[in-house]
Amino acid sequence: MELYKKVRLACAEGMSARAAAKHFNISRGTVDKMLAFSVPPGYRRDKPIRRPKLDGFTEFIDAWLEADKVVHRKQRHTAKRIWERLQAEHGFTGGYTIVKDYVRDRERRTREMFVPLAHPPGHAQADFGEAVVVIGGVEQKAHFFVPSICRTAMPVT
Repeated sequence: MELYKKVRLACAEGMSARAAAKHFNISRGTVDKMLAFSVPPGYRRDKPIRRPKLDGFTEFIDAWLEADKVVHRKQRHTAKRIWERLQAEHGFTGGYTIVKDYVRDRERRTREMFVPLAHPPGHAQADFGEAVVVIGGVEQKAHFFVPSICRTAMPVT
């Protein structure tokens, strides 16, 4: 991080990227990256991970994990149990780690996301919908609108 700051400062004061690369003994591509980002961006993977040993078995894993959604939590498959089952039932020769990584990544992809709604005082939100209702013994479709205004006690000055 210290080198990052020094390179950016030197180039901001007028040193060329080529001169900075030579002065700090780094490549010109590295200097270009340092100038492009205000903080180091970290590692970024270009392509998804390839798992050739696991490719033929992902359908089994996905099916087992889908079936696990309807059973009790304690009875669901763990990554270790999936790996053991693949070895025993399908002749899987790969390691535990690739199975564990696949299960973890799949969990991240399929996880339901929740974004809490927060409305400051004085702002409103509304919701629309429809429901089947019985009015006078007749079943009908009704549309509804539900406004909600966030209010708090305002201090009196």
